[in-house]
Amino acid sequence: MSNSRHPVDEMLPLGQLFAYGLQHVLAMYAGAVAVPLIVANAIGLSKEQLIYLINADLFTCGIATIIQTIGIWKMGIRIPLIQGVTFAAVTPMIIIGKTHGMTAIYGSIIVAGAITFLLSPYFSRLLRFFPPVVTGSIITVIGITLMPVAINWAGGGNPGAKDFASLEYIVLALVVLVLVLAFNRYLKGFWSNIAVLLGLIAGTIIAIPFGLVNFSQVGSAAWLGITTPFSFGMPTFDTASIVSMVLVMLVVMVETTGDCIAVGEIVDKKITPEDLTRGLRADGFSTLLGGILNSFPYTAFAQNVGLVGLTRVKSRFVVATAGIILVVLGLFPKMAAVVAGIPNPVLGGAGIAMFGMVAASGIKTLSKVQFEGTHNILVVGVSLGIGMITLASPNFYHNFPSWTQIIMHSGITAGSITAIVLNAVLNGPAEKTANPK
Repeated sequence: MSNSRHPVDEMLPLGQLFAYGLQHVLAMYAGAVAVPLIVANAIGLSKEQLIYLINADLFTCGIATIIQTIGIWKMGIRIPLIQGVTFAAVTPMIIIGKTHGMTAIYGSIIVAGAITFLLSPYFSRLLRFFPPVVTGSIITVIGITLMPVAINWAGGGNPGAKDFASLEYIVLALVVLVLVLAFNRYLKGFWSNIAVLLGLIAGTIIAIPFGLVNFSQVGSAAWLGITTPFSFGMPTFDTASIVSMVLVMLVVMVETTGDCIAVGEIVDKKITPEDLTRGLRADGFSTLLGGILNSFPYTAFAQNVGLVGLTRVKSRFVVATAGIILVVLGLFPKMAAVVAGIPNPVLGGAGIAMFGMVAASGIKTLSKVQFEGTHNILVVGVSLGIGMITLASPNFYHNFPSWTQIIMHSGITAGSITAIVLNAVLNGPAEKTANPK
């Protein structure tokens, strides 16, 4: 009897679920903890408060991921899409925190999450403005704009450090990249699919004799960390702060739409407006929950899109398992400290392969697009160009009003909006944007 179940809904053996899920966690961990680190340091929170923020972030990341992959009520797109804190909210949160305190940050996050939840059915109707020429452009922009993250990791993580891009960092990153490629090429089945995990483990072991692995935080970390609602006090609601956070979430909705379509392309599952509505609702609810549990706004994590393409493991239950692991890491800080000990160059080597796969997936989508007799070449070229501006010059828009910088500073958002608008203007809704084959 033939099995008609889509690979996305395939339930794998427990051991494989754990290994694949752990691989996703290791791929996104550095990005997951970066936002609380940046915000806490900018606002001047204590070390204890920083640790609490990281635990709360990991815990809520896990819950958000489970909701998105498993689905609860009318929430969750039910594809392998991991959730993490959006970087688009960093600057507004720092400004709000310095002006009105942490309680105003959480008040604005709660309201913005609720509004996102309510807007989801209406925003998902825009899916018809995402033909292959737009989705291919967006996916390619996502991959290219993620690449500097991997490059910075490969150089040691801090471009301002004296030893950034030292020879040993670069060699270690290249060794990990070669190992990931070798494991993926020469191992079979399950072992090939966990090539990134094996590369991270091997790279960490190789780095130990060179003193690049630091597990000192494991000893000082607490065994148990419980996240309690409103630990910084009851939320306060400032109108200007709420408006800025709602704007952030509109940006997040554009990015999440691109990520959902990207994963849909990789796993061969067509994303419908109803699917997108559930995915955006999950973003809104998780953001609202983040405001309650002392965390931040949530979105789909583009870092893990490439991992799905590289491993070819399409099961959403793998990423749901990653969500469970994140919840455990949030509850047991010592375990989180072990994961945090993986050197940045090791992550960088794996990141180059993963993020490159995202861009390659976009190019694959664009290969189906009809360029002759259309204006698609302009749509692709200009949207890629706009998306690259802040990669070439991060402060390019510093003279623009602050609210526009929230949109323009993200190459993914700027490139996505450009692709959508150009396609609508140049091709029109009735134009063919893909080969009929």
